[in-house]
Amino acid sequence: MTTSAPIRVSDVLRRPRTGPAVWKGVRPARSGAWVLRLSSAQVDEIDAALRAVRERGLPLLKVTAADFPLPTLTGQLRCMADELENGRGFVLVKRVPVERYSPAAASALFWGLGRHLGVPVSQNARGHMLGHSRDTGRTLADPSTRAYETRGRLPFHTDGSDALALLCLRSARTGGRVAVASSGAVYNALLERRPDLVDRLYRTHFLDRREGQVPAELPYLAVPLAAWHAGRLSMRYHRSSLESAQRFPGVPPLEPADIELFDLIDELAQSPELRLDLDFEPGDLLLLGNHTVLHSRTAYEDHPDPEPKRHVLRLSLALREGRELPDGYWGDTRATDTDSGTGTDTDSDTAAGPGRGGVTPRDEIAKRR
Repeated sequence: MTTSAPIRVSDVLRRPRTGPAVWKGVRPARSGAWVLRLSSAQVDEIDAALRAVRERGLPLLKVTAADFPLPTLTGQLRCMADELENGRGFVLVKRVPVERYSPAAASALFWGLGRHLGVPVSQNARGHMLGHSRDTGRTLADPSTRAYETRGRLPFHTDGSDALALLCLRSARTGGRVAVASSGAVYNALLERRPDLVDRLYRTHFLDRREGQVPAELPYLAVPLAAWHAGRLSMRYHRSSLESAQRFPGVPPLEPADIELFDLIDELAQSPELRLDLDFEPGDLLLLGNHTVLHSRTAYEDHPDPEPKRHVLRLSLALREGRELPDGYWGDTRATDTDSGTGTDTDSDTAAGPGRGGVTPRDEIAKRR
């Protein structure tokens, strides 16, 4: 049976965390500093970059930041990436003119913006670099289904990469509201209310990979839920994957104290004091830093006709100036591959480097063998 790794006392943060990444919902709600509304000139700049890509006939996945020139926006996008890593951990960009474009053109626009923010990494073992969050009719009862492929409620969680970018093309008829919470604020509240549970964050836990592995790999990841490393607190949390991993032989059963910990994380993140609700509308680009921000989505009811159904594009990103993380943070899969699914960046001077999250595509593993 797999057992929890020992904890070194020096690896556990036992004092409240401070800094811009630690906030409560009311503070950013009042300031509005996390919202950027694109100007007409900035929209024109994006439009020109998209035309340049399409006129050259470049395949979407081959487009680099250099192929998508944004003379004035580039600096702002770099500041946004820095905000995800060193600031409050999220940014909402409004007025992206998605209504002008076909889904294919909107995807190219989104990819081009994403290449300025970081390096896209694969979102599943099929090698999908650009994902679609929409109701496929599947449920989590199917072990290969990803939560974003359903219309059910997504409780507060993080994703397995440095950052997540979401572009709303169409909203649902009702529901689908997005909220964020500072994982640093949740951590501080845990320290205050249940300091006896904090050490459990640093133990090895097990996340279901939802059939995103090849035969040589384990069907689950062995990971900590928190790391205090190089002066930074990083957290990851996905309760449904923690619980569904219990189906695998070799995964130790969750203890009552684990359930208490998960219940308290859920309660704190969802609380009005810590949670910030967002109006996520068509034309909104939401950027999330997974190491410092939890996010959620309410269940939704979609339109009866196919065309206006809710459709959100998603990118998992490795940040070029991403934080140093301890060995094993992304998960021990017993795989022969060591790149953790990081995509290849043709901008050699801005490569994010290996080991920044994502899912290693099956064909890439086969090629390396």
